[in-house]
Amino acid sequence: MAGGDHIDETKLKGLSRYFNGETIKGRANVAKATYAGIGLLILYFSLKPSKK
Repeated sequence: MAGGDHIDETKLKGLSRYFNGETIKGRANVAKATYAGIGLLILYFSLKPSKK
């Protein structure tokens, strides 16, 4: 699974170049995007006006 066969990063195109599960950079980008999404949800719900 982790650290298996070497993949040629020059052949990746589109979003798979940045978000893939085969390279360390790709996995890090997926984790960063996940944390950013969760942070945005928390920010949205904390700043949303309450219903009265």
